[in-house]
Amino acid sequence: MLKGKKIIVAITGSIAAYKIPFLVRLLIRDGAQVKVLMTPSACDFVTPLTLSTLSQSPVYIKPFNESDGSWTSHIELGSWADVMLFAPLSANTMAKMATGITDNLLTAVYLAARCPVFFAPAMDVDMYNHPSTQANIKRLQSFGNILINPREGELASGLSGCGRLEEPENILKVLHRFFANKASLAGKKVLVTSGPTIEPIDPVRFISNHSSGLMGNSIAVEAAQRGAEVALISGPVHDLPVHPNIQTIQVSKAGEMLEETVSRFGQADIAIMAAAVSDYTPVNVSDEKIKKSAGEGLTLQLTQTKDILAELGKIKKGGQVLVGFALETENEIENAVRKLHTKNLDCIVLNSMKDKGAGFSHETNRISIISGKNQVCTYDLKPKTAVASDILDYITEHFLKV
Repeated sequence: MLKGKKIIVAITGSIAAYKIPFLVRLLIRDGAQVKVLMTPSACDFVTPLTLSTLSQSPVYIKPFNESDGSWTSHIELGSWADVMLFAPLSANTMAKMATGITDNLLTAVYLAARCPVFFAPAMDVDMYNHPSTQANIKRLQSFGNILINPREGELASGLSGCGRLEEPENILKVLHRFFANKASLAGKKVLVTSGPTIEPIDPVRFISNHSSGLMGNSIAVEAAQRGAEVALISGPVHDLPVHPNIQTIQVSKAGEMLEETVSRFGQADIAIMAAAVSDYTPVNVSDEKIKKSAGEGLTLQLTQTKDILAELGKIKKGGQVLVGFALETENEIENAVRKLHTKNLDCIVLNSMKDKGAGFSHETNRISIISGKNQVCTYDLKPKTAVASDILDYITEHFLKV
């Protein structure tokens, strides 16, 4: 799968560096050409000799060779690679990458790199969750760099939480998937809706749902990484993805999402409607906060919002791919199939509230994809980033290949 691919493995000062010889061995076994860069502090955790032996190439640490006065060209290294992989990436080096500080060879090569860059953070849970680290992650992603999320588990400090370096076997799978899907959506325009909508009752109260937007955001990022030009229409969520290929349009109400979606649908090759749009909205919205009256109840009169999927299904043109989502609590397949056909969808992604770890407020999901011929393809419970990859793989295989 990686035969002939040129990969720079950049190692920084983290205890997780002990895993990288295993990764280098896997890459070499898979046919890749590997060059290893290290920060001086990384040498405290794993020896250059080990990595040089496994990579079958010299390890680069300093820009200058003190013994003979020669220097290593960061420009040549940055131009050589098909991919640059930072694993493990410490908080310190991450901050340097985010701000353009080049006080060592590794960060100089990063700034000179012309290839896609992957980064796999590894640090203690509190360091990882610190606002500065999270801001740096988003900044690196805004440059188009691709995050390999750390895992939850026991950490070197003895604490448990998010911050463990992803296992070498799984990092290898990420690279396999990247090269398999590279530019598979280049030239395509993808429209994604994400998150909840909110329908105001008065200036301080509203009707909404528990959608975090994580599923739709993951789809937008995955499409962007595959070369698509993505328009993401998002309801109110805490975090929005940042990527050079993603244009984000923020809305609040169902009517606003309808307007923005319909206006952009005509230019889209693929539309994936992952938002949890409110089905009802109050008939009357109070201009002032509704006061609580002692002993009295409150009756709200609701009216249906316009069905965005149905509206798109009416105006869908030949060659466009329209994908809907169905979150069900009963008769899942039957309800999803009915929605698929009545709204003129090409396929529908079904998830059930009964599946543990799936649906709203989880970082994982378990889906089934149902096609227009009522064929059902069911997937295991996975992180939503992997689910997004499955959905785009399905669309590519069934609707884009001639």
